[in-house]
Amino acid sequence: MRGWVMAPLALRLRRCGFRVVAFSYPSVRCSLSQNARRLSRFAAGIAGERLHFVGHSLGGLVLLQMLAECPEARTGRVVLMGTPYRASHSARKLARIAPGRGLIGRGLAQWLEQATHAGAVGSEVGAIAGCRSIGFGRLLGGLPRPNDGVVAVDETRVPGARDHVVLKASHSGMLVSAAAARQVCAFLKDGHFLQDSKTS
Repeated sequence: MRGWVMAPLALRLRRCGFRVVAFSYPSVRCSLSQNARRLSRFAAGIAGERLHFVGHSLGGLVLLQMLAECPEARTGRVVLMGTPYRASHSARKLARIAPGRGLIGRGLAQWLEQATHAGAVGSEVGAIAGCRSIGFGRLLGGLPRPNDGVVAVDETRVPGARDHVVLKASHSGMLVSAAAARQVCAFLKDGHFLQDSKTS
């Protein structure tokens, strides 16, 4: 997963007043724990008194794993976008077939196999879900509604999270959504999402 996929969101966050750096990681060949350690080393090299984190999809799981295994002392607020915390219907379907296991990679496979999952771990966590059902998850059949085409809304709920918002965006679409960027900015600044645009 290349950091450039976050470029549209990063641009909007910079306009919000944040200094933004993007993290790239091998989403298929490395385990969740390996990528969590990579993220920890990456974060350690960033100057600043407080670091906020934003993770999309699997990136959110890498972030949660880092907070559990090797927490960053300067962690501020955390936003998860389309992150399948409560397992993943789509990933479980793909994991049943050999080609599918290759697609989900070692990171998501580790999350599915873990007996317990990292929660908010003392951090201020906000989770964003999408309800525009456009994505490959629909092709697999049985994806619970509402969903963003890949991840069901209920799968994005994190125990101990401070706030949760559902937007009219697809799984990939939330990365280029101005509405999603406004919500991320609001949570990073104030610790809660904008109430007037919540759908649930």
